Amino acid sequence: MSEAEADEGPAVPGAGGAEHTGRDGREGPDELAGHAARMRRPRIAAAVAAAVLFAALGTVIAVTTPWNPLPGPVHGGHAEPDPALDFSPAEISRSHAFDSAINPPAYAGLVAGLALILALGLTPLGARFLGWVTARTRHWALRVVVGAMALTALLRVAGLPFRIWRESILRRYGLSTQSWPEWLVDQLKSLGVTWVIYAVALLLLYAVVRRFPRYWWTGAAAGGFVLVVLVSFIYPIAVEPVFNRFHSLRQEPLRSDLLAMAERDGVPVTDVLVADASRRTTSLNAYVSGFGSTRRIVLYDTLLESPPARVESIVGHELGHAKRNDVLWGTLVGALGVAGAMCLLHLLMTSPRLLRRAGIDPAGPPAGRPGARGAGAADPRSIALVLALVTAGTQVSGPVMNLVSRHIEARADVHALNLTRDPSTFVSMQHELSVRNISDLNPDALEYVLWMSHPPGPERIAMARDWARLNSVPEPPPLR
Repeated sequence: MSEAEADEGPAVPGAGGAEHTGRDGREGPDELAGHAARMRRPRIAAAVAAAVLFAALGTVIAVTTPWNPLPGPVHGGHAEPDPALDFSPAEISRSHAFDSAINPPAYAGLVAGLALILALGLTPLGARFLGWVTARTRHWALRVVVGAMALTALLRVAGLPFRIWRESILRRYGLSTQSWPEWLVDQLKSLGVTWVIYAVALLLLYAVVRRFPRYWWTGAAAGGFVLVVLVSFIYPIAVEPVFNRFHSLRQEPLRSDLLAMAERDGVPVTDVLVADASRRTTSLNAYVSGFGSTRRIVLYDTLLESPPARVESIVGHELGHAKRNDVLWGTLVGALGVAGAMCLLHLLMTSPRLLRRAGIDPAGPPAGRPGARGAGAADPRSIALVLALVTAGTQVSGPVMNLVSRHIEARADVHALNLTRDPSTFVSMQHELSVRNISDLNPDALEYVLWMSHPPGPERIAMARDWARLNSVPEPPPLR
C-alpha cells in the first residue's frame, strides 16, 4: 500500500466525509487541521535535514574555497587594479559605452523575468494558466509535461524582447556574427533543452510527491543530488553539440605543445577540442566541462588567432581547473545545494497559506485517487509555484556562487602562471581577452555581485604582477 493510500483512510463520517466539507466543496476546518497535524512531523524532519545540508554546504564552501589564491607576502605590497595602466583611453571608453548599453536590457530582463514568475507562482494566475493549458489532459504525468512546457515557453516569450535588445547591442559592437534566423534557431534550441531538463526534473519530483506525499523531501533530495551529477556528466556530449560543432585541434606544433604542457602538469588530457564559436561570436574563450571520461578542454576557434604563447597561457588556466577537479567540485557543491533546496521546498510547498495564495487547495482530493488532480504539492498546477521558489532561491544564491567562482578562477590564473612562469604573456592575454570581449574594466558594486563570475581584467593583471614579485620574476611593465 502506498503512503498516499494509507493516508487517505476510509470515507466514514468524521474522517473526511461530506460532513466536514464546506458548501463550496472545499475541505472544512477539521479536515484542514487534520492535514496540518499529519504534516507537522514531516515538516520538522525536512527542516532539520535542510539545516544540516545547508550547514554542510556552508562548511564545504568555507573550507575548500581558495580565499587567498596567491599566498605569501608580496614585496612592496599588492598591486592595485588600474585600467589606465594597461588600457588606452579609447579602450576604456569603449568598455564603458558597451557596459552602459548592455546594462539596461540585462537589468530590465532580470526584473521583468522575476516579476512574471513571482506573479504567476505567488498568485492564482499561474494555477489558472496551467489549469487552462492542461484542461484536456487527463494523466498527471502528461499534465506535468504540458504544464512545464507551456510555462517555460511563456517565460521565454516574455523575455524575448530583452534578448533581442541585447543581441542588437552585441551586433552594434561587433560581438555577434549571427544572422537573425540563426539567432532564432539558437533560441529554439535553448528552449528545447530547457523543456527536456524541466520535464524530466519535474516528472521525477511530482512522481515522488505523489508516491510519498508526507516524506517526499527524502526522495526529492536524493534524486536532485543524483540528477545534478548526471546532467553535469552528460552535458558535454548531450547538450554542447546542440549549439556547436567540435573538432580536434589540428594546428602543429601548437597541439603538441599543449598536450606536452598538460603532461608536464600531470593532467590527463588525450585531446584538445576546438568549438566553431566564430559562427556566433567574435569573443575569445576557453573552458573545461564534464568530469571523468567526459572531461574536455575546449578552445573557441577565435582564440587560435592569438599568438601561441597566449593560447598556452589560457590553456594553462584551464589545466588549473582540470587539475583541481573544479567542475566535479562545483557539481558536488551544486548537488548538495539542490538536496538542501528540496528539503526547503518541502517546507514551502506544504504551507497551507502559501498554497492557498498560489490558488492551490492544500488538502484537496488525495493524490493517490485515480483521476484526482492531487492535493497541494501533488497538484500539477503548483508547477508555477515550484518555479517561482526555485527562481527566487537561485537569485539569492547567485551572488554567493559568483564570489566563490571568482576565487576559483583566480586560483586557476595562479596555476597558469606557475605552469608557464610567463607573467608578461599572461598580462597581454588578459588585455586581449578584455578588449576583444569588451569586458567591464571597472564594474560597480551591483554588477560585481550579480554578474561577475570571473575577476575583471585589471584585477587579473594586478595579480600577475603580484605573482611576479612573489616569485622573483621580472614584473610585467604597464602596457601603455
